[in-house]
Amino acid sequence: MTQVPSVGASVHYVSHGTPVREDGTQAYASECRAAIITEVAAPETFPDGGYVAGLCVFNPTGQFFNRGVLQSDHEKLGGTWHWPERA
Repeated sequence: MTQVPSVGASVHYVSHGTPVREDGTQAYASECRAAIITEVAAPETFPDGGYVAGLCVFNPTGQFFNRGVLQSDHEKLGGTWHWPERA
């Protein structure tokens, strides 16, 4: 059963992290952050079965709003959102 996003739902946003340095390290790695869905795109704009949503993302140092965020439940790429993992 596929979950359908709605305004107010809790999701995870995957941060981009900082660019990789020449030695292969990063100052900040990509991490999951808590987020709340603030808007959902019209159904005809969903790419490849995933959803597009606007998010309010909560970071340790503050929050930010991001529109047009793609869902990525499997790859969990930086700059995407996914449903929280369930135990």
